[in-house]
Amino acid sequence: MKTDLTVVIPALNEREALPDLIQEINQAVEPLDLEWQILVVDDGSTDRTYEMLEEMAASDERVGAIRLRRNFGKSAALAVGLAATDADVVITIDGDGQDDPADIPLLLEQLDQGFDLVSGWKRDRQDPASRRLASKAFNWFTARATGIRMHDMNCGFKAYRGECARSIDVYGEMHRFMPALAEQQGWSTTEVPVNHRARTHGKSRFGLERYMRGALDLLTVVFVGRYQYRPLHFFGWLGSGLTLIGLLICLYLTILKIGGSAIGERPLLFLGVLLIVVGVQLLTLGLLGQMLVLARREISANQIEAGRIERQFRPGSE
Repeated sequence: MKTDLTVVIPALNEREALPDLIQEINQAVEPLDLEWQILVVDDGSTDRTYEMLEEMAASDERVGAIRLRRNFGKSAALAVGLAATDADVVITIDGDGQDDPADIPLLLEQLDQGFDLVSGWKRDRQDPASRRLASKAFNWFTARATGIRMHDMNCGFKAYRGECARSIDVYGEMHRFMPALAEQQGWSTTEVPVNHRARTHGKSRFGLERYMRGALDLLTVVFVGRYQYRPLHFFGWLGSGLTLIGLLICLYLTILKIGGSAIGERPLLFLGVLLIVVGVQLLTLGLLGQMLVLARREISANQIEAGRIERQFRPGSE
């Protein structure tokens, strides 16, 4: 059954936090006069989170869950959850209970203003100082690299128009850059300050290595956003430039050779040959990338994500 709103919760070992979070979501959404569901994507939890959700669903038909075969990561969990709903509006919220569901109406108000994606901004973040500092640095670099001026692009508390949510290809650890991925496809984005709470259950999986991986993912986002469907334009220009410089160097040396100069031991000769070889390799890489783009367009992303699911039940199912 098509719904007005689906709240997607990616969760890993959040058995203790989820019951209170789901209750708070119920309290926040109930007055809005919407047909709505909660869909928890269990990302390979080992604390019997899925079994607990099955018990909750017995008394609340709005609760559904999908269990992945193993821990694939937050991006994969989000991708599965977003692909599984046909709701007009999708809310994503982390399963640790630090985001406040009472702010859901605030996010929905911004969607009503015409935006396609609304991201929460944890302005008063309740995390250790080391994490706040790393987050600020990460968001500063991300904003300048992508051109999207957001204070907290990595916030998991977001609202999407359904079409926007289902159009974003989330893989690897790209969940940190959802607004950037959305804007690259022409969707409009904004952010609003939201309440952030201290963690009361479980433990944080924060680590500086996440931001190191995030820096590499940022390079991917910038490159893919500009050259996803035309890699030959990037590698072609670079390869052509290097090849041209190499040819000019070799032409110059050829003229010297004709004039009687010895060129066999000159470093410039090796440089010219190297530039030609590297340039041709980059041109070839661009052509191969273009062929991969064409092949990828023939593959259904939904089929790939569906293969990760171990078992599931949908809201309202018996």
